[in-house]
Amino acid sequence: MLAAGQRLRRREDFAATIRNGRRAGRGAVVVHFLNPGPPWPGVDPFSSPAEPSGGSEGVAPSLSPSPSPDGAGEASGDVDLRGSSDDASVTGTPGAPAARAGFVVSKAVGNAVVRNAVKRRLRHLVRPRLADLPAGSVIVVRALPEAARAGYHQLEQDLDAALQAARRPRNRGDRR
Repeated sequence: MLAAGQRLRRREDFAATIRNGRRAGRGAVVVHFLNPGPPWPGVDPFSSPAEPSGGSEGVAPSLSPSPSPDGAGEASGDVDLRGSSDDASVTGTPGAPAARAGFVVSKAVGNAVVRNAVKRRLRHLVRPRLADLPAGSVIVVRALPEAARAGYHQLEQDLDAALQAARRPRNRGDRR
């Protein structure tokens, strides 16, 4: 199981990673990798297009005070939904954003039992690899239908190859 600070949960985060990240497919998986730095200066890939990049940047507004049973109201502070966890055990350094991962396993892979088994295998494989990624980076692992029939070691090889290819810098000069 991934720690809470390592999980990708919001639809907007999945969409930003798939839209702005690098993609590489190998065998039974496709990996979308988004570097921690924005793709161009001044633009936050996790901000919605309607809000300026200097806006709230994924931070939920503070909630209104809610009365407690004894009648005293207390306000909760701002909540950062982008995974800038205070979890030193997840990131290794306090205050550094954790590398995060999300998984997409469609119905084309199989029934619910098969999809959950594939997702569990992928989570187990991705967890130690998150430590090797730069702080704040995000990956989305998409399972292809072949993942249902692939063994654990085959999934591991496909994931490693796809992750390595997605992290490799582009060399556009070779395509002529």
